[in-house]
Amino acid sequence: MEELNRVLSKYATSQDLMDRIRYTAESLSIGFDRWGEQYVSGPSLYILVVANVNFESFTDPMGDNRWPVERCKVVMESPESFTRVAGDVASSRDGAVIVTGDGTIQEQMVRVRSPEQGYSSAFDELEYAGWMGAKHMSALETSLRDEVLWVITLSEENGRVTTFLDGTYQDYPREEIGGRWRPEG
Repeated sequence: MEELNRVLSKYATSQDLMDRIRYTAESLSIGFDRWGEQYVSGPSLYILVVANVNFESFTDPMGDNRWPVERCKVVMESPESFTRVAGDVASSRDGAVIVTGDGTIQEQMVRVRSPEQGYSSAFDELEYAGWMGAKHMSALETSLRDEVLWVITLSEENGRVTTFLDGTYQDYPREEIGGRWRPEG
């Protein structure tokens, strides 16, 4: 935990960055109105906020899936642009999006590898919730890696938004996201 606090303090805007990413995921969830329809998948996101661009040790490229950096390269530069592009990516691409701690979005989307045997005993002690699918279980595991600051997911099945930090998670079922600013309807 001390190492994580050191890394987090390096990025003064990490909370603002995480809030922006979570707000975007919540907006996409609320903005999609076909949850629960048979044969319909909603938008899906899996975003890792990493301490630096050295993430190749635990990821593999996810084919031709790319974040369109020509439309949005930095999360905080234009929140509207980030939300618009995230919506396009969430509806048409597969894989995790990598964002560095300064908010720069990496073009190549990735698959996150499972930890190798013996990587850390903390992985063996993780408790997975019954609702967690492969993406959420991966996100929980990934949040334990030293290189990872935060992880956030938007579930394509039900619009659930979940944030992951250091092997823990905060879950926001779709009907609970948005709080006071959530529009009625």
